[in-house]
Amino acid sequence: MTKSSERVVAYQEAVNPAEVRLAAMNLLARREHSYKELQRKLFRRFNDREVVEIQVRRLADENLQCDRRFAESFVRQGVFKGHGPVRVRQDLRQRGITETECEQAITACEVDWISLAEEVFAKKLGAMVSADLKEKARRARFMQYRGFYQDHYQHLLE
Repeated sequence: MTKSSERVVAYQEAVNPAEVRLAAMNLLARREHSYKELQRKLFRRFNDREVVEIQVRRLADENLQCDRRFAESFVRQGVFKGHGPVRVRQDLRQRGITETECEQAITACEVDWISLAEEVFAKKLGAMVSADLKEKARRARFMQYRGFYQDHYQHLLE
């Protein structure tokens, strides 16, 4: 080790677990976070991965952080934004939620995806029926982008 690297190592401050916990609690007070999401945000702020991991695990054990609760909240937000089940599931997976938890959260929200697709379609594309194939393809791409299965919107294109 060179002298400059020794100084850098000596300069790193020890991370106070109470600070990590407080930062995590502040994040959770604003909204639900997934385990992975909370870890990632804390890793950016604190340089000790072990302390961050321990504190996030403690919060999960104390049920202050819960992936199930986060997933159900996230599904409701997605429905409010007009997102379909494919997009909601994909966004949940990116936030570290398992496929099983995704499926449980989507089922728990009891959403009528067909009527949601009809609302989104009418709001964005109107009620006019288009005979033009190019326009039908554009509308189908929009609905796919929003995360709906073809079964949810196919009847709207005809």
